[in-house]
This record gives sequence, structure tokens and C-alpha cells, in this order.
Amino acid sequence: MVLAQVRGKGRGLPRSRLFFGFSLLATACLAACDRPPSVELKEWTPADHDGEKKTGGPAAKQGEKGDAGGTPALVEIAWRNQCATCHGPAGKGDGPQGPMFKAADLSTPAVQDKLKDEDIAAAITNGKGRMPKFDLPPDVVQGLVTRVRSFRAN
Repeated sequence: MVLAQVRGKGRGLPRSRLFFGFSLLATACLAACDRPPSVELKEWTPADHDGEKKTGGPAAKQGEKGDAGGTPALVEIAWRNQCATCHGPAGKGDGPQGPMFKAADLSTPAVQDKLKDEDIAAAITNGKGRMPKFDLPPDVVQGLVTRVRSFRAN
């Protein structure tokens, strides 16, 4: 009896039970895939998504927070999720990650005068130094550039 326990017998599930359980699970999975999709299920199109509304009007006007050129909500989300973690909510470089990465204070006249709009857009699109590149639509990038310009200290 002791020799059987040393060889691994007498503990765990017997192989026949394990095989039976696996077979039962496989059969259930195959049975679930057997029926065709519901007749009421229609295929999604881009028009079904909220963000894909057709607009034929002029470009968005510049808002107080500098969201011109991009959908205001997308610019706000992009700023909060990808920019403010380093640059802070007002672009002062005081975000939670700002000191670690030495994020620039985008509100100072020195930074605002030094950077052209194209430089800001290139930094967002391609990254610069420790700043990663962001794959954003051009209108959102332009909205972020306008937002950075709105931080200029008076």
C-alpha cells in the first residue's frame, strides 16, 4: 500500500472521471455552437455607432478649453487619459507622473513662444523624448494643439 502511494496512486481524480468530465464539457461546447444566429440579429454598420454620426456642417467652433478642430468630447477624453497624467489638468506639468518624467509646463510664455503648432502636433503624433507617440485622429490632434495654446499664462 505504501508503494502505491509513492508512485502517485491513491490521490487525485481517477483518469476515467477526468476524461468523462472533459468529454462532457466538450460536448456541451459543441452543442452550444450548433444553432444558427437569431433572425432578429442584424449586422452592425458604422452608422449604428454613436461616434459615427454624419455631419455635413462646418468644423466645430473653438470652445473655452481649446477644443477646436476636434470633437470636444474626444479631445477632453484624450487630454484626461493621455496628457493630464503628466502635464496636469491645466498643462502645468503637475500631473501625477509629471515630476518623474519632467513634463513641461505648457502654460509658460517661454514654452508657448518656442513651440509652433506643427511642433506640438508632431510631439503628440510621433512622441518626443520620454513622451510616447499617440495614435489619434488628426482632428483630435488639432483639438489638443488648440487646447495647449489655451493654457498660455497671462
